[in-house]
Amino acid sequence: MFIDIHNHVIPDAVLRLAEQDSRLGLSSRGGLFQSPNHVPFPLQPAFHSPQEKVADLTGRGLWGAVISPAPVLFGYDLVTDLAVALCEASNTGMADFCGHAPDRLHWLANLPMQAPEVAARMLADAVAAGAVGAAIGTSIAGRRLDEPDYEVFWAQVEAIGRPVLIHPAFNCAHPALDQWYLQNAIGNPLETTIVVERLICSGVPGRYPRVRLVLMHGGGFLPYQTGRLVHARGVRPELADSPADAWSFFGQLYFDTITHDSQALRYLVERVGLDQVVLGTDLPVDMALAKPVATLTEQIGALACLTWLAVAFLFRFSSLAALIAFLLAPAFAWFLATRTLAQFALFLTILVWWRHRANIGRLAAGTEPRIR
Repeated sequence: MFIDIHNHVIPDAVLRLAEQDSRLGLSSRGGLFQSPNHVPFPLQPAFHSPQEKVADLTGRGLWGAVISPAPVLFGYDLVTDLAVALCEASNTGMADFCGHAPDRLHWLANLPMQAPEVAARMLADAVAAGAVGAAIGTSIAGRRLDEPDYEVFWAQVEAIGRPVLIHPAFNCAHPALDQWYLQNAIGNPLETTIVVERLICSGVPGRYPRVRLVLMHGGGFLPYQTGRLVHARGVRPELADSPADAWSFFGQLYFDTITHDSQALRYLVERVGLDQVVLGTDLPVDMALAKPVATLTEQIGALACLTWLAVAFLFRFSSLAALIAFLLAPAFAWFLATRTLAQFALFLTILVWWRHRANIGRLAAGTEPRIR
């Protein structure tokens, strides 16, 4: 059963509010969604129709999704009262949205993070209304989540014990990223890296050990460059008051599968552990994983091949390598894919072992030929 934890919506309640209040700066005229802080994009039906959302999930081999507000709905540059109205419309709309398929859809609350105390109260209200957590931006229109004002928010997250999805938003301006959509291709992973390393350096995960963060786009550059931060901690006085080992907080972090590269995804799994990796797609935007299930099943085949190569290299028996690779394939399928695929892999394993009875006998007798 595949559940997508990175899936966006723009509920009808928000579209209606945008029509009524021009101060939001949101428009969907002509089927093109426009906002002050994002390039225009087509308002796909799956953004606001629960029926279309479920159909889209089914068509991609996904059972369900944990939906979150599209980042264009993070109104962190609005006055607080208007931001609260936008978040209330988002949350009411997502609750109604999920009510059409409550066994398949769940939602993450939108919060007015420019007002931390209000955001903390709204988080509790949203969870009471059915939210499974919250979705917030990496930057609060320039403010950072490690600032002292946000202690009240993290204390509430700690008390409630629900995950917080952090999505790039209000990215820092960088002139070199202005062209070629690099503000997304580079800027988004960079923003994720910045927010998490700042939180770690400021001690937020240490003070609030029940806080769980869900990171987008494979965790940005974090899984690949945290070693640099650890090294800097050992040699630079600026980090003297920061935790000595940033890796020690990775048990509080979850990483989605959006790396757009199979080798990068394999490294992510190896580096942070399979238990910390969750399926994410970014649907229905154009930067999404269009075939998320195929991406994971490719990993199963790759892991089986790597197993074969490792065993063949160590023991020089082709048959033994095949037997062990097939023996582990159901476990790979169980963790990376579905129970049905794991059952199918188990059937293949039994068949392969049955067909290799003679090889098993020769291996036991020590007469099986080795790879030369």
